[in-house]
Amino acid sequence: MTSEKHLKARIRARMAKTGERYATARRHVVGSGDPTTVSGARRSREDAAASDRGYLLRGGVHPESANIANLLHRHGTDISEAMVLGIGGGLGAGYILWEFAQHDHKDLVLGFRNRWNYLDWTEKALRRLDAPFRTRRTGGTKKAEASLVAALEEGQPAIIVPDRQLIGYWHLPSYLECHGGHQLVAYALDGGGVRLDDRNVQPLTVDSDTLSRARARVPSYQNFQVDIGGPPRADLRAAVIAGINECVQHLGGSSTSFAVPAWRKWAKLLTDERAAKGWPRVFADGRGLLGALMSVWEEVEPVGASGGHLRGLYADFLDEAAALLGAPALVGCAEAFRHAGTCWHDVAETALPGDVPEYARLRELTAALAAGVAAGDSGAADRADAAGELWHLRQEFAANPPVPVDLQALAGKVGAAYEAELEAVDTLRKAAADL
Repeated sequence: MTSEKHLKARIRARMAKTGERYATARRHVVGSGDPTTVSGARRSREDAAASDRGYLLRGGVHPESANIANLLHRHGTDISEAMVLGIGGGLGAGYILWEFAQHDHKDLVLGFRNRWNYLDWTEKALRRLDAPFRTRRTGGTKKAEASLVAALEEGQPAIIVPDRQLIGYWHLPSYLECHGGHQLVAYALDGGGVRLDDRNVQPLTVDSDTLSRARARVPSYQNFQVDIGGPPRADLRAAVIAGINECVQHLGGSSTSFAVPAWRKWAKLLTDERAAKGWPRVFADGRGLLGALMSVWEEVEPVGASGGHLRGLYADFLDEAAALLGAPALVGCAEAFRHAGTCWHDVAETALPGDVPEYARLRELTAALAAGVAAGDSGAADRADAAGELWHLRQEFAANPPVPVDLQALAGKVGAAYEAELEAVDTLRKAAADL
């Protein structure tokens, strides 16, 4: 028991330092498999995966990609979540800073996936894979619950989208109800509860009534359900090429909402004292600044709920694509996106530096919460304790961050990420032309 506690502490410490998700940090700490290769990393995940009710809990980084990869695995298709991400169109870029007067709350949203603010990404990826699937939507909670129960009783896991606050196990404050959520898999019934796969590596159960309320709460994806009926039938090479071309067109476009220029816009707003949405004006009194800085760290690093910047995962896709297509130029593209990922890590470190004790503690608690989610039902007490202290400290520092943030330095790091992504997209555009 003592050695297990020490192992968990070492894993959480690595998560807080690097921003990695639980399964990745655990592989580094325990040292399973050969992490230098895609196939070795995949074997490591399979070796560590837990089976529950015939469903393999394989973990993952990005919710939507991991969901598809895990469900296709049930249909006998060995496809990585990196490959799913790439085929689905890869990466995007987005920045929004919302202000909510009612709770004196400011909400920073960063988008890193292709079509990052659209629900239809999953369906698009499945169509490109030519995997049989069915999407269901209903305004009625009882009808939605019956549809999910019927699928699970038939042994058919389903992709669903609950509100992240109402689902409970992320322990968010009540004012974040209806602020969104991410897709996950419901895979089995358990008495009065439902087993969920939110990239956890041990069984995670949520009360059926709680799940129904959470699924019905957000109008834009109310009671959404996707059932995958079989393996993909697409020519994988053609799907990969289509996905790469879409990423080049989408990420390399001119939009300041969905493409690389979004990062240039953010970099400017960080120091613009005249713009209404400039950070010096929005955070002039300091209120809400700590929350925004926390959001930068949580949304950029994979330790957060939505998978982080995804640049490393996309690089893994490009490595796989290089082997599949016999296109060695894509390996250089992968390295360019890994460099962009390193730049994003620098952004997160600048926003919430680990050498500031108060920030280090916030990072540790965020990592402990994420580790508690990954541990499923057995992590319930740990994640509740971590969340209690985390949100207490966030409230304590809400009006007065412990250390003044250097917005000029943060703008410089975001600008460096912008330049790195421009170069990565240009490199990929040239390689795509020869596919």
